[in-house]
Amino acid sequence: MKLSSAEAKSSSQTARATLVLREMIIDGHFRPNERIREIPLAAQLDVSRIPLRLALERLAHEGLLEIRPTRGFVVQQFTTGDIYDAIELRGILEGAAARLASERLRDSRDLAALREASAEMDALLRNRKLALEAFTKYIELNAKFHSALIDLCRSRILKRAIKQACALPFASPSAFLLKQSEGSPDLFFIALDQHRGIIEAISNRESMRAEFLAREHARLARRNLDVALDNRELLKSVRGAKLIQI
Repeated sequence: MKLSSAEAKSSSQTARATLVLREMIIDGHFRPNERIREIPLAAQLDVSRIPLRLALERLAHEGLLEIRPTRGFVVQQFTTGDIYDAIELRGILEGAAARLASERLRDSRDLAALREASAEMDALLRNRKLALEAFTKYIELNAKFHSALIDLCRSRILKRAIKQACALPFASPSAFLLKQSEGSPDLFFIALDQHRGIIEAISNRESMRAEFLAREHARLARRNLDVALDNRELLKSVRGAKLIQI
C-alpha cells in the first residue's frame, strides 16, 4: 500500500525528529526530569505536532523519556543501579545470541567478520597507549564485533530485543569504553581476550561456554563504569552521562 504524500512527509518528519531529539537528550540539552514542551519544540525542530508526538512516544519506548499523567513527556533520570541492570540485561541477551550462534553455526566462514574485527583491534592494541584516532577506531571495531555476533544468532526476535536493550546510550557495548588515562586499569586487553574466547567457543560449538563468556564480557562494562564513577573527568566523556544521578 503506497503512502500518500502527506503520510510520507509525516513519516519523514517523525524519523528526523526522533534522531535529532534523541541526540539533544543524550547530549544534555534537557535536564533530567525536565518537561518537554511540545509547541516550542515543534517550532524549533520545524516539524508538525503529530510527527513530534510520535517521535516522543518512540523515545519514551526506548526509555529516554517518561510519560507522566499531569506533566506529559519528561526526560528520564537514571541511577547507577539502572545502568548496572541495563548492562546485565544486555549480557543476558548477548549470551543467548552467542549460544544460538554456536548452535546454528554452518561453517567456519561464518566467523570471518568476528575474526576480522578481533584481528584489527589486536593490531591497534600493539601500541598500549591509544591515540585519539586509534581509540575512535577501536570503538568502531568493537561495535562491528558485537553486531557480527548478533547477526550470527540468526534470530530476528533476539536481534530486536538486543536493539531495544542497547537503545539507552550507556547500555550499548561501547558505552563505557574509556580512553586510558594514567592510573586507570587497562581493560582493553581483557576485552580482546574475551573476544577471542567467544570466537573459539562458537567455532568449537561449545554453546554453554559461548553464552557464559559473552555474559562475562558484558560485565566488563560494569568495571569500566566503576572507573568512570571514580573519575568525573572520564565520566564526562560518556555519552548520556548528564542523565545519570550521581
